[in-house]
Formats: sequence, structure tokens, C-alpha cells
Amino acid sequence: MTTQFLVVSYDISSNRRRYKVMKTLEGFGARAQFSVFECRLKPREIEELRRRLKKLITPEDSVRFYFLGAEDVKRIERLGDERVVEERIFILQ
Repeated sequence: MTTQFLVVSYDISSNRRRYKVMKTLEGFGARAQFSVFECRLKPREIEELRRRLKKLITPEDSVRFYFLGAEDVKRIERLGDERVVEERIFILQ
């Protein structure tokens, strides 16, 4: 199975739902910023993540998946403080 690289961002209005979404994403990727996670997942893991997130959010919330190709990942640049990113980050520089 091919691994997919994706960035997941969220904008959740409720503190309780936001916390649950954040905890769910922690199981699938590494936090890059407060409401942004970087993930390296197999297609079945992506479907599982979607399934879990759909149970947590309401129509007023927003969760976005940005899929990146291998060439896109190679071109990612970071400036400034990188301490927020956990060791499990999928981007190797």
C-alpha cells in the first residue's frame, strides 16, 4: 500500500470538540502548528481518520486535508522556531 503525505488543518468553534479533534490527530500525525498536523498514512489509515473526525465535528466546524506528492514534500521549507514539531514528523530534511 502506498503511503500518502498530507497536512490536516482544523478550525473548531467548541473547546471540547477542538480538544477531541486534536487528540485524534495526535494518533495519526505530528503537530506542526497549533491547529495543523503533518501525517504520513496509508489509504486505510486516512479513511479511519476521516471516519473518526466525522463523528466529532459539526457543520459549523472545518477540517481540511491537503494531500502532498513526493516532489511537494521535498520542497517544503521551514523558517523560525521548529520546536513545536514532534519527533514523529514525516518530513526529512
